[in-house]
Amino acid sequence: MLGTAGTAGATAPPSYTLFESGQVRPLALSPDKKTLFAVNTPDGQLEVYDVTWWGLSHRTSIPVGVEPVAVAARSNTEVWVVNHVSDSVSVVYVGTAAANRVTRTLLVGDEPRDIVFAGPGKNRAFITTAHRGQNIGFDPQLTTPSVGRADVWVFDANNLGASAGGTPKTVITLFADTPRALATSPDGSKVYAAAHFSGNRTTTIDSVLVGGDTPEPNTNHAGVAAPGNPLIVKYDGQHWVDERGVQWDEDVKFSLPDKDVFVIDANAATPTQVTGAAGFYTGVGAILYNMIVNPVSGKIYVSNTSARNEVRFAGPGVFAETNVNGHFAENNISILNPQGNTVTTRHLNPHLDFEAPFQPLPNEDAELSLALPQGMAISADGNTLYVAALGSDKIGVYDTAALENNTFWPDPCEQIQVAGGGPTAVLLDESRDRLYVMTRFDNAVSIIDTDDGDEIQHLAMHNPEPASVTEGRRFLYDATYTSGRGDSACASCHVYGDVDHLAWDLGNPDGDVTIAPGPFKTIFLPDFPIDFHPMKGPMTTQSLRGMANHGAMHWRGDKTSPNFPPNAQPNQGSFDELTAFKQFNKTFVEVMGRTQEIPATDMQKFTDFAMQLTYPPNPVRNLDNSLTPFQAAGRDLYMNKPATLGMTCNFCHVLDPAGNAQYGVERPGFFGSDGSYVGTEFVQTMKVPHLRNAYTKIGKFGLPRNTSINPQEDDSFLGDQIRGFGYTHEGSMDSVFGFLSQIGFVEDPIFNPGGLESDTPTERRQVEAFVLAFDSNMAPSVGQQITLTSSNSTVVSSRITLLRARASAGDCDLVAHGSYLGERRGYLWNGTAFVQDQRLKPALTEAQLRARALLPQQELTFTCVPRGSGQRVALDRDLDGTLNGDEVEWCFW
Repeated sequence: MLGTAGTAGATAPPSYTLFESGQVRPLALSPDKKTLFAVNTPDGQLEVYDVTWWGLSHRTSIPVGVEPVAVAARSNTEVWVVNHVSDSVSVVYVGTAAANRVTRTLLVGDEPRDIVFAGPGKNRAFITTAHRGQNIGFDPQLTTPSVGRADVWVFDANNLGASAGGTPKTVITLFADTPRALATSPDGSKVYAAAHFSGNRTTTIDSVLVGGDTPEPNTNHAGVAAPGNPLIVKYDGQHWVDERGVQWDEDVKFSLPDKDVFVIDANAATPTQVTGAAGFYTGVGAILYNMIVNPVSGKIYVSNTSARNEVRFAGPGVFAETNVNGHFAENNISILNPQGNTVTTRHLNPHLDFEAPFQPLPNEDAELSLALPQGMAISADGNTLYVAALGSDKIGVYDTAALENNTFWPDPCEQIQVAGGGPTAVLLDESRDRLYVMTRFDNAVSIIDTDDGDEIQHLAMHNPEPASVTEGRRFLYDATYTSGRGDSACASCHVYGDVDHLAWDLGNPDGDVTIAPGPFKTIFLPDFPIDFHPMKGPMTTQSLRGMANHGAMHWRGDKTSPNFPPNAQPNQGSFDELTAFKQFNKTFVEVMGRTQEIPATDMQKFTDFAMQLTYPPNPVRNLDNSLTPFQAAGRDLYMNKPATLGMTCNFCHVLDPAGNAQYGVERPGFFGSDGSYVGTEFVQTMKVPHLRNAYTKIGKFGLPRNTSINPQEDDSFLGDQIRGFGYTHEGSMDSVFGFLSQIGFVEDPIFNPGGLESDTPTERRQVEAFVLAFDSNMAPSVGQQITLTSSNSTVVSSRITLLRARASAGDCDLVAHGSYLGERRGYLWNGTAFVQDQRLKPALTEAQLRARALLPQQELTFTCVPRGSGQRVALDRDLDGTLNGDEVEWCFW
């Protein structure tokens, strides 16, 4: 059964799709220090620069995959590039003996992030990926408890294997959720792998189990009783406790070992995680960004943030004693010592007095803070650490001994301002007294003199992003401007525009009850108030991706346009997501400690940026956009069986990939929600949520049992799990299956006679399988690629055919890049042939194009890119009307 995601829409798709992938290792120097490599993430290119005594000179741009985020140099002539959306690694020749080009594409797990070379001769490549994806070749056990969700793929760089996408030497699965950064020991014998979303041993107790026993206050300032909310608890090393110290152990049916950084034996015949306690570090941080190893001491420095989500409430903090306003996260460097397997965390902003009143911006504290620490560099003697602060437009410079001994103090003289803004990586070239810095806000590389901190050169890379993206991005990350103390930003929780996989209780006891606008699909408990109480209880962080065409914001839909009624599609009343997003301006004051909202013009820029954020393709769904028989059976049940009090799943969670296309909206489609509400299903009114990211919430297993929660299933203790938050708005439900096992979904002869079968789990498992493979804005083939060489035509042929078929079906645009007669060429599939990037050249049949790769050094890389971007990616990079090949021939470049 074929899906239709990505095929609908009355307007032409954009030439650029905003995925906002987080850069991990975007810069690398060749071993001889003569060449600098930079990933051009938005443009899908590797930029190559010659390093000279006066600066950098751009040599060439090499097309790689969709959203490259990391690069590592294996030698002076070979680099590997990690492509986040393409689920691939490009092996690139960068020497002078032949055309620079991709020579091989390795297919790996979902959303790869980082790469290092280690092991014997440093000839083994280690790559982090999520434990899922269409290229993995093994069962990811998505519904099985106690399975690690973080993989490290290991390739023998001297023997990549004969299979289409390469044959890994091994795939190491780590007991964590979504890996990110890698680092190596000085001798290359160990590889350190960090979980990205490592959590902090917090979880939610369901409101039914809490039974109203929440800490005071339980009313708002006006005396209106709060709804019976869930409660966030934290494991203190012995018990699960709330802020009063009350124990909730009986209501938590799992444990969280909180393994954050893992140690891999890179020299072993088959690399594997080191056994026992020496094989991991715990308690490093909640969100881990990057790592670097001190070349002298061997200590590992981890840039990270910690979360204070166990503390309740936001707002002015008058009526309640607890509040996270202006102090919901901290920015840290954690030091891991292999000698004792210890973890020491250093808060980078010790100058902040979190009890002091907020001051208008700009203020001295905010100007001195460092926020969102990312990539790092370290001197050869191990004495100086450089830290890129994405949220502060700075490079922090630290004496490592002072950092380790906690004797450092922030000093403007030890902070280097970076032009362009949004530094994600820093690379040290000690032989030239330089820092190379990637600045994400303007997509450029900056060169800074380490002696005086002056900028020597600033080179902008070609950027296909529209002005609405480049002008609005800053408001997601810029802590100096958007927070009262300069230490937090929207991205502190909405990591790269997505989520932190935590729940927060950001209710405001000083707030008032507001009206729920509807429209309502149904009201489950008509005797309960349907309006919005300001003390909303715990709610998991929602993604900023995919908000276009989905109406009001937040789990409850309480961030909505005040202009209702009427509520009418596509953009009136509660269906107006643009006005709804602007209601978040209050958050800068109520959560981030600003004394006033940001100006309306800035909020408009932020809105324009946020509405373009896009979910990546679903990695659970087949690449041809089909469903397995089991998933298809689940879709049939979802669409047609009246399983919930006579309503189908689709009645509330509307799936219509063409939703609102008839109005000409820019991003049509309903993917589990059409923006409507359900009254009092969870004691409170909720907006019906979309289901595009259900597969990312896997990893919390173990659920208590009572008459309404999990009444049909086992409630035994399930041991170690990788995450504390799962499904529903508060994250208390452990799985889609657990959600479907609640009363109201399973069959009951009196209460719910048409429900899903209760005596067998089959129907619930089928619906779960479909939800995990749910349709999304991007078809599964988007990003996928393969390289055709003179020796692998037989093994890659079927994949090329698949990509071409998906392009012909409208799922993507198919492009190809390669070298022909010594020149780089691009090609775009138009449904019948491949158009060349020279206007006077005839289109080529697929057979003709494939034949070009039969000659040595004329490899062709085929890539499915988002619909609408093929012309830009393959033929006309700057969309100026003159094709790339003609510009080269006519010397326009």
